[in-house]
Amino acid sequence: MNTDAIDTEKTLSTADFAAAGDRSARRVEREDRVSREVADADGDGAIEQHEREELAALFTPELAGDFRSRWDAVQIGFVDDPRMAVQKADELVAQVMKNLAESFADERQRFEEQMSATDGGASTENMRVALRRYRSFFQRLLSL
Repeated sequence: MNTDAIDTEKTLSTADFAAAGDRSARRVEREDRVSREVADADGDGAIEQHEREELAALFTPELAGDFRSRWDAVQIGFVDDPRMAVQKADELVAQVMKNLAESFADERQRFEEQMSATDGGASTENMRVALRRYRSFFQRLLSL
């Protein structure tokens, strides 16, 4: 994701993401129900297997480095202007969350394009791989 493009867009805050989350609460509840059903179908050893799996990276190393250096600048700025540092921290966290959402949406779009490109839709193997990616992403988010 081009971080320069973020600076020219409307400044986001974590409150923007919270408001979006409130609007989609019912959808999340349905997805949680489906996730529990899938987890139940995985069997007794599923949790141990999930813990052994390597978690997918959430960001490219370059982007992660950029976010870290921007965070360092926020922390350094706290000494001179604590209020501004807190505002910048909120904006940076919102940008990280936005990047995560966009990355995951891009991944999902690629998968949907693959499904529609195949005559009969996605094979069970493709669906299994997609579910593993979701699980890896989910576990990675929870491990933060």
